[in-house]
Amino acid sequence: MYSFIYQKIFQLLSKQVPATGIGLLRCLYGLVTLQEVFFLNYFDHLIFDPIPFIDVEFPSIPLFLSLWTVVAFFVVIGYRYQFTMIANYLFWIVFVNFTSMQRDFDGGFDTFMIGVGFFLLFMPGDRFFSIDSLRYKLSKPFTHYSHYPPPKVTALAYYAPVFVCLGWLYLDSDVHKMFAQHWRNGLGSWLPATQPYYVSAIDMSPLLNIEWLQKSIGYTIMIFQATFMFLFAHRCLRVVYLFIGIGLHLGITLTLNIYPFGLGMLSCYVLLVPFSWWRRVSSWFKSANPALTVFYDKDCPLCNRTILTLNHFDLFKCIDFQNAQNHALKYPKLAQVGMETLLTDLYAVDGRGEVFFGVETYRRILLKMIYPAPLGFILGLPGILQLADKKYRAIADSRQRINCGTECIVDPPLADKTFYHRIFEEYASRRPKALSRKLAKITVALIILQLNSSIHYGVFYRLPFDYKKIAVSQSISEASNALLMVSSTFVGITPHALYLHDHFAGYDHILAITYQDSQGDEHWLPFVNEQGRFLAPNWGRVHSMWANIAVTPTINNVRVRKFIMKVTAFWGHKIGLNLENTEFKIKMKKIDSPSDWVYDQLHKNFESEWVTIGAVRWMGNEIYYDLPPDINSL
Repeated sequence: MYSFIYQKIFQLLSKQVPATGIGLLRCLYGLVTLQEVFFLNYFDHLIFDPIPFIDVEFPSIPLFLSLWTVVAFFVVIGYRYQFTMIANYLFWIVFVNFTSMQRDFDGGFDTFMIGVGFFLLFMPGDRFFSIDSLRYKLSKPFTHYSHYPPPKVTALAYYAPVFVCLGWLYLDSDVHKMFAQHWRNGLGSWLPATQPYYVSAIDMSPLLNIEWLQKSIGYTIMIFQATFMFLFAHRCLRVVYLFIGIGLHLGITLTLNIYPFGLGMLSCYVLLVPFSWWRRVSSWFKSANPALTVFYDKDCPLCNRTILTLNHFDLFKCIDFQNAQNHALKYPKLAQVGMETLLTDLYAVDGRGEVFFGVETYRRILLKMIYPAPLGFILGLPGILQLADKKYRAIADSRQRINCGTECIVDPPLADKTFYHRIFEEYASRRPKALSRKLAKITVALIILQLNSSIHYGVFYRLPFDYKKIAVSQSISEASNALLMVSSTFVGITPHALYLHDHFAGYDHILAITYQDSQGDEHWLPFVNEQGRFLAPNWGRVHSMWANIAVTPTINNVRVRKFIMKVTAFWGHKIGLNLENTEFKIKMKKIDSPSDWVYDQLHKNFESEWVTIGAVRWMGNEIYYDLPPDINSL
């Protein structure tokens, strides 16, 4: 096995491919992280306060969330890539493992985001769609942008994260599914989509009511997950796995209210897009003929940096930038202006031969680049145009020129200090076989960590007898748990036993909360509505808190009371209730979680009637419960 892994790594390490997919993965991963940090900011008191808005245990949480927001934004735009990826990786580890997120508000995709973040530390995510690539060009302002070919990276940067973050996750998840009755019946995707707590605002009943379709989807998912890591790299099957995977996670995003999980997994599928597609898509969006030709002073550092910046954001390549000294006098209208005058301004010529200069040139650039056209219209408004022209003249008339040609060095070129460059370019160029051997050993170590998780929790944990009673099994189990703690914390390798029979078996009642206003009218708290669905934005990890920890097949009174306290305090404050004058009623209704297909099961669960089983009131900073001693018996 080691020899096979070594040969594959050596082969992929030497193959160069476009960097487009890696850059896009960084953007999408950053956007998923950014929306999650916004979510944490909104629910910070619910998640982190022992008693929301009353007992604030972590007053510095908003500060660190604000810092994480900045870091996530830098990840999206690709600014100071190595530093921001390390900071983002540490933020995920700290928040997931050292706050109440780990115990009570598991997002369902946290370990996955840690795993992908770990790989991004060593991936060339700064080569495409990034500010860092622009910063590198600006450090050599007299090098024309045409001298920078499309960046190439090793193919290993594509295959390694897909193999580990998706392939191992799927196989581990499939092992657990084999023990679930509803998955063996082909209803693994159907059952969660019929439970009010788990569905999104989109009614998927027309599809859920087609039995053969739901069973086909369920069995397809199981086959897809079991074979993914072995066949996804096959040239003829890659597109098949790409579209099935996109359909699977897009379905999760639209059907269930755990959209961050669906979006996080979906982002990795840009790595499965065939490399030839990136070249083809680039040619589709690239303008055949430039809509505007701009002339600049090649001896002006500021002009060169301006051109490099504008070209970097000219995604559709609608603008052609040429130096005035070598090309401008070929146009009769510009020849009449004269070279001395041409070098005092930024001149441009459109397809009809019309000449523009100064601020008008910038306005035309924005209009012709298409997506920033609104800025071009704003720049032409009275008042704004005059102010911009005044500022432009002040800068243009004070700029410096340097007569030193293309070899002139204004600033030291920006050095590439990323882990990827140091390991996969510098070290790999000197000792490719040695690097391949080291990576093969690391891969074997990761495989052992994954096997520890899959075999322990996917097989032995589900055996019909207590294996811990065997003599040495207790020590082995403790060692396995310690190993899993390390792999889960730092690499994201963890059991993926999601929505199995031990979750839904006996899940036959759900809870909601209402309150009475000063007129005695009853209203639903903006949390769980009268259908039993979670209202936005109570999705993701807030849904997990209530549907997976507070309300389970066997409700624990301590846990459910704790989360009733947190929800009533949080939403009571959010909607402006006077807690001491408000009585909250606890509602319960019966639902079904069948392992066999039932027509219109979602609406049957929606239409089940609620009954009031108790009430809670706040007095001062304490909450008092009037609840049955055993909710499970109702």
